[in-house]
Amino acid sequence: MINGERTTSRPLRWGMVGGGRTGQVGYKHRTGALRDGTYQLVAGAFDLDAERGRDFGTNLGVAEDRCYATYQDLIAGETAREDGVDVVSVATPNFTHFEITKALLNAGIHVICEKPLFFTVAECEEVAALAAEKGLIVGVTYGFTGHPLVHQMAAMVAKGMLGDIRIVDMQYTHGFNAGDDDSADAVKWRTNPATAGSTFVLGDIGTHLYYLSEVVLPHMKIEKLLCDRKAFIPSRAPLEDHATVLMHYDNGARGRLWVSSVNAGNMGSQRYRFVGSKASIEWSDSHPDQLIYEVQGEPNRILHHGMPYLEQESLAVDRMGALHTEGLGDSWANIYLWIAQAIDAKNRGDEAFLSTHHYPGITAGTEGVRWLENCVRSADAGAAWIDFE
Repeated sequence: MINGERTTSRPLRWGMVGGGRTGQVGYKHRTGALRDGTYQLVAGAFDLDAERGRDFGTNLGVAEDRCYATYQDLIAGETAREDGVDVVSVATPNFTHFEITKALLNAGIHVICEKPLFFTVAECEEVAALAAEKGLIVGVTYGFTGHPLVHQMAAMVAKGMLGDIRIVDMQYTHGFNAGDDDSADAVKWRTNPATAGSTFVLGDIGTHLYYLSEVVLPHMKIEKLLCDRKAFIPSRAPLEDHATVLMHYDNGARGRLWVSSVNAGNMGSQRYRFVGSKASIEWSDSHPDQLIYEVQGEPNRILHHGMPYLEQESLAVDRMGALHTEGLGDSWANIYLWIAQAIDAKNRGDEAFLSTHHYPGITAGTEGVRWLENCVRSADAGAAWIDFE
């Protein structure tokens, strides 16, 4: 069980690019990073409006002279200090990720980046090579996979408790974009190919589904894929606000993924069901403390987080204990903790630790972009089956 004891050699000096007062994700990053004393927020370029960013940063306790106007100023200022940042989180729109991440790595600074990581697999591979050359970590904030019962599912699959996996069924939908885009800038940049890339909901929320399935089913790879996507709000075309993806896996399993932001009335929910030859499991982030376990021919079971009957892989990442609800903030805290442990190990040259340590890194980010590229290729071919490349 995680209890807040330090598991790294020292707290990491941490900065942020983006994540300011008007941002949607900044507080999630800070909730995760500052939970365990593993990071200290010491610098930031929080906002395109430099004055607003400075006011915001000082209200967070960051020294005024370390609240920078741009990420370039942050890099210049922090690399000139003996106590400069070790790592910076990039919480900015998609089209800026590649440029900012490269600049930070070239300055010798570890990076934690929002998803989807970049626009293309080629960009991911370029950054992966640069990070390896510099001896640095690139973490990716797939913030839902820190939930303990996600790792319970992975352990149950790995130990054969479901038998051979046959069916993968996943959904992440909400209704908050069911109307026309008439105001929020946070929606407008996500529906513009120049700033969002080649997808809207597939990249914005669909990649969460895909990565979580990789965590639970690491032994299964997609062979073929069909993606059907549509913009129900015409102004969002050619990007989609709704998509269905069918997948064929290399073990013969079949997968279905539904992602939508026009599911009117829906408040936002993820649902995962993994069906094997012996049993099935189902988990939803709307009830993150419960895992439904259904064995053929036996009464259904509801497993609760933090209970001693769970697998050690789940209990090891539990924070609150069985009597108390674990939420998204706890999941983000786990993600940030795992990335901090990776950075600490890299700084110490402990490659043995890194070879077995789980965290969402550059490979996870690359595979998410690869999945998106294949989805777009299929959709643009008229929702055709394609070989996964």
